Amino acid sequence: MGLAGYIGKRAVRLVLSLIAVSILTFTLLQLAPGNFADLQRVNSGATNFGGVGTESMVGELETRYGADVPVWKQYLIFMKGAVVWDFGPSYKYASRNVQDIISEAFPVSATLAVLAVLLALLIAVPVGVFAALRQNSKSDHTTMFVVTLGHALPSYLTAAFMILLFSATLKLLPSGGWNGPEDMILPVLALSLGPAAVLARYVRSSMLETLREEYVTAALAKGGPRRTVIIRHALRNSLIPLVTVAGPLLAALMTGTVFVEALLRIPGLGLYFANAAASRDMPLLMGTALFFALILMVTNLVVDLIYGLLDPRIRTVGGGSHDGH
Repeated sequence: MGLAGYIGKRAVRLVLSLIAVSILTFTLLQLAPGNFADLQRVNSGATNFGGVGTESMVGELETRYGADVPVWKQYLIFMKGAVVWDFGPSYKYASRNVQDIISEAFPVSATLAVLAVLLALLIAVPVGVFAALRQNSKSDHTTMFVVTLGHALPSYLTAAFMILLFSATLKLLPSGGWNGPEDMILPVLALSLGPAAVLARYVRSSMLETLREEYVTAALAKGGPRRTVIIRHALRNSLIPLVTVAGPLLAALMTGTVFVEALLRIPGLGLYFANAAASRDMPLLMGTALFFALILMVTNLVVDLIYGLLDPRIRTVGGGSHDGH
């Protein structure tokens, strides 16, 4: 299979996957009890529509999305707009369109994700190399225990602990908001620990394999400085697999900051998604869910293309998905 055919096949698979995600999401939202109007009537004043005119404004929005037509037609109406990047107005944020919210909020989430992955790499590389060079020693076991613990802790729990430590106790950092660079420290730290643990294990494993290669053994046998051999030969080649691991991790962070953003009151896409779920804002939920799915699938597609370019055999056998695991 040629490169063009390989890309075409993967692109078709991406489109079909997005359609499947949209159908599943729409169906689950339809089956869930209650809707935005019901919540608005019960908890009047909790959203931008609270107070006078609630019923008429909700009615106008429901008409916009075809609430008075069959469910299957509502889905088609929504997808027709989604194809041209028009999700319509949000229920909760009446004066804003969903696509505008995504365009404004996603850069915030993306900034946190990029910084978290960079910090994770800065932590993971030296930790993984340190453990690999001391394989099966107490240092190695202790390091891997800490790494496993870091991977097991959810990011929102880490964020809560950091708020208690650095904000409530030490008074060093703000407990939330998005007003300056100092507001990035806590969320980036909380989001980076899990990926750092994953990457450190990959670095250790890859480093151990590289150290057993003949060219590394030969370089060491020639009497070259151990540090030079490790950095120039072993470490450089050990870091190559991280490319395919860091990509999916970055995508996962971009779409998985919901709890941390909500906890720290950061106006990223995760916070809007959480608010949309709480208020049953159907357009915003559908729009963000599709956008999250698109980010994940495009990242995996890019990883697959990198594999396909580096190893044509992958295209030949059908281009299986590689997610870095």
